[in-house]
Amino acid sequence: MAELPELIRDLALILTVAGVVTLIFKRLKQPLVLGYIVAGFLVSPNMPYTASVIDSEHVHLWADIGVMFLLFSLGLDFSFKKILKMGASPIISTCTIIFSMSMLGFLVGKLFSWPQMDCIFLGGMLAMSSTTIIYKAFDDLGLRQQQFAGLVMSVLILEDILAIVMMVMLSAIAGGNLEGGQMLQSIMRIGFFLVLWLIVGIFAVPLFLRSVRSLINNEVLLVVSLGLCCAMAVFSTKVGFSSAFGAFIMGSILAETIEAERIEKLVEPVKNLFGAVFFVSVGMLVDPKILVEYALPILLLVLTILIGQSIFGTFSFMLGGESLKSAMRCGFSMAQIGEFSFIIASLGLSLGVISDYLYPVVVAVSVITTFLTPYMIRLATPAYNHLEHHLPNKLIQSMNRLSMGNTHTQEQSKWKKLLIQMAINTVIYSILTSATIAVMFTFALPFFRELLPGWELHWYANAITGLLTVFVIAPFLRAMVMKKNRSPEWRALWAESNRNRLPLLFTVLVRVIIAVSFIFYICNYLSRFTNAVMITIGAIVVLLIIFSRTVKHRSITLERLFVQNLRSRDIEAQVHGKKRPLYEGRLLDRDIHIADFEVPADSMWMGQTLKQLNFGRKYGIHISSILRGGFRINIPDGDYVIFPGDRLEAIGSDSQFSAFSEALEKERLSVDGDIEKREMLLRQLIIGSDSPFIGKTLVESGIRDIYSCMVVGLEEGKQNLSSFRPNRKFEEGDIIWVVGERESLDALFHAGH
Repeated sequence: MAELPELIRDLALILTVAGVVTLIFKRLKQPLVLGYIVAGFLVSPNMPYTASVIDSEHVHLWADIGVMFLLFSLGLDFSFKKILKMGASPIISTCTIIFSMSMLGFLVGKLFSWPQMDCIFLGGMLAMSSTTIIYKAFDDLGLRQQQFAGLVMSVLILEDILAIVMMVMLSAIAGGNLEGGQMLQSIMRIGFFLVLWLIVGIFAVPLFLRSVRSLINNEVLLVVSLGLCCAMAVFSTKVGFSSAFGAFIMGSILAETIEAERIEKLVEPVKNLFGAVFFVSVGMLVDPKILVEYALPILLLVLTILIGQSIFGTFSFMLGGESLKSAMRCGFSMAQIGEFSFIIASLGLSLGVISDYLYPVVVAVSVITTFLTPYMIRLATPAYNHLEHHLPNKLIQSMNRLSMGNTHTQEQSKWKKLLIQMAINTVIYSILTSATIAVMFTFALPFFRELLPGWELHWYANAITGLLTVFVIAPFLRAMVMKKNRSPEWRALWAESNRNRLPLLFTVLVRVIIAVSFIFYICNYLSRFTNAVMITIGAIVVLLIIFSRTVKHRSITLERLFVQNLRSRDIEAQVHGKKRPLYEGRLLDRDIHIADFEVPADSMWMGQTLKQLNFGRKYGIHISSILRGGFRINIPDGDYVIFPGDRLEAIGSDSQFSAFSEALEKERLSVDGDIEKREMLLRQLIIGSDSPFIGKTLVESGIRDIYSCMVVGLEEGKQNLSSFRPNRKFEEGDIIWVVGERESLDALFHAGH
């Protein structure tokens, strides 16, 4: 008999112990993450009294996969559109918290004379509060629906995003890139690939899923989504980032697709399995000897997090526009560290740049602060009351005036809005153009040079590559130069004053110069023309691109397709009635809006057409859509029939909706007071010689129409009943079986005898 591999035995031990421990933690209403960590400690070689994992190397490999899938799931639950809609307040709070806590962690590490790299990673770990633990604490305390809880969750989402960037930066620092120029280069590199992957991914991935939608079931969708996750993870490592970063990016791309919710549900069991292995592996690194040896640093780090988050967290939320009381509730809620701290610690260990003691120290700090989280949340209000009673009123008022709430009401100037839009547009299309040129020169140029070997044909290969490159980037260059030139802000500034026209034209000139510089680079790389000739060629090519109708059509088509992909999930939500249409905002300016009404099962309207019901004339409303099951019928005509359970999406005013809702509730079938008489019975009827039905067909007899009964069969001496043919005439001696209500059957039998 074949021997069982050590990895299988280890997994059996890990999952069994984890299952038992998490059941206990679930009963104690504690976070499951802590249960996994305790389970890891129990199965680790550091615990001599229990069975231990044999092949820890392979377990840590599975844990690395767990990190990848955890961040993939985080990306699926994330939307860049939501971040953009948050405004400046949570961004200010998040950046202030991360900077303050990172510096505080670094200083505490220096206090204990720990190595510099340990201090840097410690700062990163202390800056990351736990989304899972805080969410559960809010849920347990019944605070999830309160306003301050929503603010905290917004900041936690941003923290998770910045944690991804921090991991990339820490990897660069660990590689020795501590100089300012190299650090700036790393940041620019992150931004370049982040924008590039998101734009290309949002353009390509939804197109792919849309083309194979009819072929995809749950099994195929799971395999495809995990395949895309792993592919992006591999590609991310190829360009110098971590696999976790690539997994998160692919998750955020898939989050904008219609299939996002299905993928999230399908991936969740996989994430839970590998995530459990990861957190168990975290617990396996806990060494009791180290915990005893480093008891003082652990205690000091716990106090640093509790006091630091309470003070700096409160101050950060005040900078973001919150009052002192609300800011204190937010700051006190974030006084713990969790999942990302473990991931950052794992990164440091895998890179071999942090000491072995740091991981168990951070785990111990996380466990202690997690248990203290509910108490810190409850402590916020008494702490505010204490401050309010002991601090001067003027100081409390001045703290509240730190609020930046007035920034929400200040309108951006037209110039500021226009320049920001132009800058974002130019950066995005410059990144796409640069990436296209790099791909063409990396793959297309060697291909054509190999296809056309020799010095004489070398220039033909260069020329073909150059023309193809210009053809591909032409829509990007045109959009860079022409987009926003007819925006409302541009037109308003142009019409307001003649002094605005020269600066507006200058913005066009700057973008033209940037576009020409790309053509110049292509010519300079592939030819030996003089600079003057290459600049002239660049200017002519850009002018041809601007005035080309074909390029304009391609540019607009690509942009519309991208916007459609970006909005596909919102469109799907609107189609299924989960979200209101975008045009509702314009209706509000005209004192009308959209409302949904569900047709009751006993409505008197069911079975009638919209033309018969005539809602427009009776109530003044318009039915814009009917939601029926999983389908949406937009702009239904008068011949559409209303069914029970239909959701009617109507456009009208409040008074019109009140009248319509009242009629919908009023015009319902009344309750049957004789419900006991509606019992259906089966009886046998023998056609006698004096029966009025003799010689008549089933229709002519009126059994259904007159007596409201139904003939279900004819007995002809067989074991089974025969169906009574519609054209057969009743004969004397026929034995028929009839179904109907008692009164109807009595009337039928009285007439038939």
